[in-house]
Amino acid sequence: MWHTKIVAALALSLMVASTVPAQEAQWRELDQQSLKLYQQGKFGEAIQIGQRALEAAEAGFGPNHASVATSLNNLAMLYKSQGKYAEAEPLYRRSLAITEKALGPEHPYVAASLNNLAELYRARGKYAEAETYMKRSLTIREKVLGPEHQDTGQSLNNLAMLYVAQGKHAEAEPHIKRSLAITEKALGPEHPLVATSLNNLAEIYRMQGKYAEAEALYKRSLAIRDKEQGPEHPDLATSLNNLAVLYKSQGKYAEAEPLYRRSLEIREKALGPEHPDVAASLNNLGELYGVQGKYAEAETYMKRSLEIKEKTQGPDHPSVATSLNNLAEIYRVQGKYAEAEPLYKHSLTIKEKALGPEHSSVATTLDNLARLYRKTGKSDEASKLEERADKIKSQRQSR
Repeated sequence: MWHTKIVAALALSLMVASTVPAQEAQWRELDQQSLKLYQQGKFGEAIQIGQRALEAAEAGFGPNHASVATSLNNLAMLYKSQGKYAEAEPLYRRSLAITEKALGPEHPYVAASLNNLAELYRARGKYAEAETYMKRSLTIREKVLGPEHQDTGQSLNNLAMLYVAQGKHAEAEPHIKRSLAITEKALGPEHPLVATSLNNLAEIYRMQGKYAEAEALYKRSLAIRDKEQGPEHPDLATSLNNLAVLYKSQGKYAEAEPLYRRSLEIREKALGPEHPDVAASLNNLGELYGVQGKYAEAETYMKRSLEIKEKTQGPDHPSVATSLNNLAEIYRVQGKYAEAEPLYKHSLTIKEKALGPEHSSVATTLDNLARLYRKTGKSDEASKLEERADKIKSQRQSR
């Protein structure tokens, strides 16, 4: 997925007209400080500064000024990064309303706001709403900017990844291929955003089991990032990580491990030891050790990953729920049912609150907890969980 939230936020900031210099300077300083903290993974601090930026914009420019729309958008992005989707949604909506009123319903900045709101719905598993907003964003960009504009390619990419999230790979593939063609034409074949599109197409092939095609694209993406961004850039770490995921899915654990480790080293050096991306790398290494039966190593990495996520993203973030679920799985396969059960339950509580009770991720944890109950002789409880999980999955498939 392209990191369109920051791009759109910076684009929206261009809307600010000349106003009282001191007020604008204060607002811009707070806005940039908040974004810098976000990029460092310091989400809690970023939100505090983002709230101050919004207050400064409202006090200095009035409630319907373009700078207020920018601050609302940026603050919503920060809440989303912490899994606080309920707090993010009204901010995105207010930002969109201000932008539409100020610029009209078909302005490119409106398309950016629609895209960001769609991304929020995608994260919450509200795919129908996400698709509606993404398609409207794409329509605006095609009409106003043209069918071969870079932003049109971005919308196609994001729509494709929405289809991937739903397992609709056939629908996703032509969109991502068109996005790739647009990006290559607009920016050249070795631009980092081309590497992103190549990576996303590779993801589609990997999920379809087309491993040879996926590997070639992952390696091309990796080569671009190594050449254009350098051997210690976080985006290169992402490419290394994704190639490792491919090898792991094929059972090529010896090939996967050094890639995961190099990805972790780059992220720790570039982003710091407590960044969420570092936590993701630690989790992935833990999963790799888990599938090999190296449970002690798996537990060590997963616990460290969980600690970082809880500290940086907050205890109620969906990513924390994922780590809790994964650590519980390590305990379950070892027969440590007493340790696993409270982790599954905690994971389930977070997911239901953050994502809603009918999210596919909720069904995953329900199934895992049901397996535990089967093993411990709690058949009635297991059946209830399985029935609920099946209902969620059947509702998803019928949409």
